[in-house]
Amino acid sequence: MQELFRMEAESQGRVLTAGLLALERDPAAADQLESCMRAAHSLKGAARIVALDAGVRVAHVMEDCFVAGQRGEILLGQKQIDLLLQGVDLLTRIGNTPEAEAAQWNGEPGGEGTGNGEKAAEVDAFLAMLAAALDSAPNASPAAEASPAVVPERPVQAEQPRRADAPESAERFLRVTADNLDRLLGLAGESLVESRWLKPFAESLLRLKRLQADTGRALDDLREMLAVQAANAPALAVLADLQLRVGESGQLLGERLAALETFDSRSTDLAQRLYDEALSCRMRPFADGVRAFPRMVRDLGRDLGKQVRLEIAGEDTQVDRDILERLDAPLGHLLRNAVDHGIESPEERSAAGKSAAGIIHLEARHSAGMLQIIVSDDGRGIDPEGLRRAIVERKLTTEPVAAQLSEAELLEFLFLPSFTMKKQVTEISGRGVGLDAVQNMLKQVRGTIRVSAQPGRGARFQLQLPLTLSVMRTLLVEIGGEAYAFPLAYIARTLKLPRERIELLEGRQHFRLDGQTVGLVSAAQVLGGAEVGLEGDALPVIVIGDPGNLFGLVVDRFQGERELVVLPLDGRLGKIKDIQAGALMEDGSPALIIDIEDMLRSVEKLVSAGTLGKVQRIAAASPGAVRRRVLIVDDSLTVRELERKLLDQNGYGVETAVDGMDGWNAVRTGHFDLIITDVDMPRMDGIELVRLIKADINLRSLPVMIVSYKDREEDRRRGLDAGADYYLTKGSFHDETLLQAVIDLIGEAGT
Repeated sequence: MQELFRMEAESQGRVLTAGLLALERDPAAADQLESCMRAAHSLKGAARIVALDAGVRVAHVMEDCFVAGQRGEILLGQKQIDLLLQGVDLLTRIGNTPEAEAAQWNGEPGGEGTGNGEKAAEVDAFLAMLAAALDSAPNASPAAEASPAVVPERPVQAEQPRRADAPESAERFLRVTADNLDRLLGLAGESLVESRWLKPFAESLLRLKRLQADTGRALDDLREMLAVQAANAPALAVLADLQLRVGESGQLLGERLAALETFDSRSTDLAQRLYDEALSCRMRPFADGVRAFPRMVRDLGRDLGKQVRLEIAGEDTQVDRDILERLDAPLGHLLRNAVDHGIESPEERSAAGKSAAGIIHLEARHSAGMLQIIVSDDGRGIDPEGLRRAIVERKLTTEPVAAQLSEAELLEFLFLPSFTMKKQVTEISGRGVGLDAVQNMLKQVRGTIRVSAQPGRGARFQLQLPLTLSVMRTLLVEIGGEAYAFPLAYIARTLKLPRERIELLEGRQHFRLDGQTVGLVSAAQVLGGAEVGLEGDALPVIVIGDPGNLFGLVVDRFQGERELVVLPLDGRLGKIKDIQAGALMEDGSPALIIDIEDMLRSVEKLVSAGTLGKVQRIAAASPGAVRRRVLIVDDSLTVRELERKLLDQNGYGVETAVDGMDGWNAVRTGHFDLIITDVDMPRMDGIELVRLIKADINLRSLPVMIVSYKDREEDRRRGLDAGADYYLTKGSFHDETLLQAVIDLIGEAGT
């Protein structure tokens, strides 16, 4: 019974809070007075049932207050509404008190709390304050007194039977654990996947039907041939019987195939409806997660000396319960920021020609298969010049760079950790954690946020989130012969990259995209697979990362967009590098869902360690031709590019490395026909590189050419003694000299 009263206090408390906030705007609203009176009356009856006399007393006085308002005897002002809201909080606390301590509210011994009289004294103090506030409440207008609202008497016993005699159309509720719902959804998702297996099976039977029809036609041809050759009658009779049987089998196969297609359609539809119903069990109306915000905004505005009202649209919008729970803190941050930073004081608003009360708008809606949540206000907006100054003052960039930043780029700084435009830290803001927390939450649920603002007219934050965490929209690709899924929310761009657009800079492959340099990376190498050569004139590339730090992942091929049911990996596996979850495709085969954030960290580790390989390019040469591949190792960008362009123009496949260590890593992970190296380089010089190559049993036959400025005989001898096959000095060689040396060592480019 105590638990029932707690639930009653929570639900009726929400009704009272909403009604009181509405009465604050229109104290004479009859419908709100009626709603609040009913809620207080219900709470009084519920408290009486569980023998909570304190709850009965509080609810009774609040009910009398609303009845007086209905009769036109008083007009609820700011002071009265403040105390009535305190009464709602008090009733909620009474309902949340453990059963063993509930008697303390009545002044009776019970539980291990503080003095038994303190809680009862708190109730008495509230009742006294409310009585005093009602005595000082202004009378209703003469018009209201002349025609007071008629309030019929409602005996308590008339209200109570409603629970037992609820109408048949009322919804029934059953408590089910979240784990049970998750398991139900998982099974529904599996049944949906299994039902889709029938379609390819039916298509295979269509091929069988065509084969059977071909057999029938072959028998017809055989019969005609035997008839021409005057075969004996018994053979023709057997053949006729065989034709009849083949015809009957074809007809039966067609009927069974039609039945299978019907069953497939019904099974898929049933599995889809089952999945949709299971998914709806996880969905809750948006209103369930935002009921506390109007009160929070109102109270915060009062503390800051501002008049603020929160308007909520799309309360019936269905949201996944996990997303709704995670939205509580981010939306709280955005609303507090809007009250503190955005909404001006009544005096400022009046001077700007605005109403004294500021309005914050919170809206939820479905759009393009995503959940859109918009938080906007009609306050002062965001001053771009003030934001520019704050960025420079916090040394996040230089003044010349800040002056060139666009408005969109400026607004991105708002989401940096510890960034704030407040000069002083208060209990509400100034620490720079609010918007950072919002962005972190959105990353966790694969969401995004966009900001727009107009100085003097307000700011707008638009959150885009998936409708549910159990289903994910993905791009399915093939990497190393395996299926992988990339969440669409994290993909910046997909493209087919022409090979001629690939450039080498500091030994790493890049391409230009919208004026920005994007690093090119093999997805197979990041995932730990073998580097494979990619054929064709264009490479399938997925661009991921932040706007200022993009990477292009080269995959084998695109397989199209898919909606996949997310299947969490077994916890005993721990965190698998670069993998977020698993999924089953329509044919039942498994696919792994990529963890984009983890993959970006893996790419950055490969880059910082100097072990990032090159995307291998297979030239579209004539059949049977083999393109020779050369690795150039030199710490001078000028020399590297000179040698690379010379050999590339003559048909050789060329890769570059920035020093000996980078070259050693490239030699071990790739296939080359020739190594051209300098001597003096950081981390590892050319002599040590030659020794390592010649000492490796798998690489010792690989030709190595040293190209160095050192032209003394002892330098030449030192290089040749280390195992180099050719020594050429940079000061004396011409293009023809280097090219001829390469041909002498490994032959022409395509031979």
